[in-house]
Amino acid sequence: MLNPADDVTVQHLQEVLVGAENAVEFLSGLSGMAAAAVSAAAGDDIECAVTLKLRRRPTTAAGSSARALELDLIEQALGDGPCIRALREMAPVLIDDVARDPRWTKYNQELARRGVQSTLGVPLEISSEASAALNFFATKPGVFTADVYDKAAGFAAAAHNTLHLSVRIHTAQNRADDLEAALESRTAINLACGVIMAQNRCSQEEAMEILTKVSSNRNRKLRDVAKELIEQLSGSSIQTHFDA
Repeated sequence: MLNPADDVTVQHLQEVLVGAENAVEFLSGLSGMAAAAVSAAAGDDIECAVTLKLRRRPTTAAGSSARALELDLIEQALGDGPCIRALREMAPVLIDDVARDPRWTKYNQELARRGVQSTLGVPLEISSEASAALNFFATKPGVFTADVYDKAAGFAAAAHNTLHLSVRIHTAQNRADDLEAALESRTAINLACGVIMAQNRCSQEEAMEILTKVSSNRNRKLRDVAKELIEQLSGSSIQTHFDA
């Protein structure tokens, strides 16, 4: 059960989701909120990046700062690190001191070179096909004490449902865009067939055969040939209108 502070976090995340124009903008807002919440608990300036794992491949999605993005991208380029392991094992992974931790030597060196001394990766399971991790960075070693660790894990838990909703909205939008593109292509093909039928006094099936043959001879997609034909005749592009 969420406590009152978590309820406030969820409410703020939902407000960010409603105001965001796309998934990346929402994730940027989420990373900023996560960084602020953990910074307050740690008494240090904590930065945060969000990594999404879709179709088994982790990708840096957003960050609270340019440096957070850079650090997360370095880990992706190296192919392993605390955030990637957190996603793989679905358990938090902590580097308490990059100078003393024997894991991921190359990544630890890159962190130290950029003034980062400790980091914490906290995973979130979104769905059977998607997961995410919050990757926190601190400028001092030993920052992620038990209280700070609990704050980071609590924020991740509070963000879970809102992040799940964001991914579902993003997926639905992609499907809607794909459907609209398919309908626009079909509209162009149908209009082109109508023109060919009128010009050649042939059936729709015969018009489709003619259009398909032109597409094959020109080695171009059927919808592109159809759009070109209509645009040549009308002098304007094809548009599909959806009535409300």
